Amino acid sequence: MTKVDIHYDLVRPLTDSDASAIADVHSWYGILRVRVGADMKSVDVEYDASRLNERDVEGVLIRFGIPIRRKQTTL
Repeated sequence: MTKVDIHYDLVRPLTDSDASAIADVHSWYGILRVRVGADMKSVDVEYDASRLNERDVEGVLIRFGIPIRRKQTTL
């Protein structure tokens, strides 16, 4: 297992339903931990990089409705 942390900024404040969605994200295979930043403006996700990549993690968060700002890709 290769644990990796990734940081996402939020596009809006979290709601109660977002809190439920964050709890549900933990059920996704390969997602190990989701932590809301102390400032409540970001989330940090710990995931198993042998199972998922950054794009997968972003897709999972979006699928569960977490209001993240998508990471910009550079070529």
